[in-house]
Amino acid sequence: MISGADLADGFARLGVRAGMVLHVQASLRALGPVAGGAGGVVDALLEVLGPDGTLVAYTATPENSSTSRIYQAAVAGMSPPEVAGYRARMPRFDPRTTPASPTMGALSEAVRTRPGALRSGHPQTSWAALGPRAGEITARHLLTSHLGPDSPLGRLYELDGRTLMLGVGMARFTAFHLADLRQPDVRLREYRCVGPDGWTVFEAPDLDDLHFAELGERVLGAAAGVGVGRIGAADCRLVPVREAVDLADGFLRGRG
Repeated sequence: MISGADLADGFARLGVRAGMVLHVQASLRALGPVAGGAGGVVDALLEVLGPDGTLVAYTATPENSSTSRIYQAAVAGMSPPEVAGYRARMPRFDPRTTPASPTMGALSEAVRTRPGALRSGHPQTSWAALGPRAGEITARHLLTSHLGPDSPLGRLYELDGRTLMLGVGMARFTAFHLADLRQPDVRLREYRCVGPDGWTVFEAPDLDDLHFAELGERVLGAAAGVGVGRIGAADCRLVPVREAVDLADGFLRGRG
């Protein structure tokens, strides 16, 4: 069982500092048994970040979208009436009460439900944050910039934040979407999801993460500011968002 003190010491050795803006992507299964579970990890992170630090988590809800892979898998093989019934039962997104998708991990939900947390209002790709910069990070999230510069992810870049990859590989490094969106001829697609006022349809960039693993290896080979260590049973990295995105942009444009 990993104690809170052991976690805090591990985070500090990895490079987490007081006052930092920190986005966390975590696999608690990779970490191993932790005292207090996901809440214990949040406690330890907040202890190291201190009162001036801000903790950020991605709290997306693909289950309420009829254009997500989760939805498409759920309705595969259904008859048209069954699909209609499934759509009718899909809950509306409420930023105050809708849980983060289980695919986001238990830590994201632990951040969202912590007293004082704020959450962006995007009905499909919301983010939650705790700390003095939480309002600045979550206040602006354009519908058409779900993972773009006018989203909390864009604020992480602007604020020179860090991403803690806790037992998670670079294939899931969410900030690489910012580099993708800088490329020429970004394709748009239609998205449909159930928002607070019912079904919402919007057009936004067509995003995927299938190339992130290879891109991540190249970025790690070139980045100067990445902290590497082991916490519990998990291999961890502390990645500067701005450096990683700028390097990825160069690789995607063929400059590296």
